[in-house]
Amino acid sequence: MDRKAKNKAKKLALSIGIVLLGILFISPLLWMIVASVKPETLIFKDMGLQSLIPRQATLDNYASILFDDSVNFLRYMWNSLFSVGMIVLLGTVVNALCAYALVKLKFPGSGLILVVIIALYVVPFESVLIPLYVVVNSFGWINEYPSLIVPFIAEAFSIFLFIQFFKGIPNELEEAAQIDGANPFQVFWKIVVPNSKPVFATAAILAFVTHWSDFMWPLIVATDDSIRTVQVGIQYLFTDNNIEYGQIMAALTLTTIPVVLIFLFFQRYYVQGITSSGVKG
Repeated sequence: MDRKAKNKAKKLALSIGIVLLGILFISPLLWMIVASVKPETLIFKDMGLQSLIPRQATLDNYASILFDDSVNFLRYMWNSLFSVGMIVLLGTVVNALCAYALVKLKFPGSGLILVVIIALYVVPFESVLIPLYVVVNSFGWINEYPSLIVPFIAEAFSIFLFIQFFKGIPNELEEAAQIDGANPFQVFWKIVVPNSKPVFATAAILAFVTHWSDFMWPLIVATDDSIRTVQVGIQYLFTDNNIEYGQIMAALTLTTIPVVLIFLFFQRYYVQGITSSGVKG
């Protein structure tokens, strides 16, 4: 076998291995989706590859989740979408402005602030959970949307991500805009933001995924059913006397859709933002 044929065989074997690994990693997600359209009695009856075949497919699990008033799933979804959406929207703006000021607008103490931000990144959330709860409670925000949104608008990692990206923007672009009479905010909005779409998309995706799957904080501050988030709401499905796994799988499938859509729409910018910011995963 010549070298060219060996290279083709290696590439083919590598491709097959990648496909098999991809199937292995995605199989739990496929099982969840298939289980969500199965009758309750068949979810754990079929094992092996047969469990990935939706025999007697039905949408009853989705109907019971979406239209049963006792579940209140749509309300939970709205609470999560609204709170996480506000965190992403406000957070990207606040964190980007903070990073721009630290990188481009040199002022006394900016280096110390940067060191503090980096230090805060390594502080686990559990260590500040109780003090944060005391502060939120003092504002009267328990069972209110601000308790789910305000504490997470400014995030150390997002600021660090923007700092790394903004360092790569040539100063000549900003100096040219300043010569034309643009103030710092105009420079940021008209020069920096249009050239920073990848890092904005990256920060938004990371913030969305992080807070969409958040469980501990909403469990503590959103105890009322009207403000409960979807992750906490799903947990209550496990506490019923008669656990319906079909409904649980349907709920989990629906909560996965927003994350998948975010990645599908912003995947290209996400990869560019990670590589341009020098973040290694």
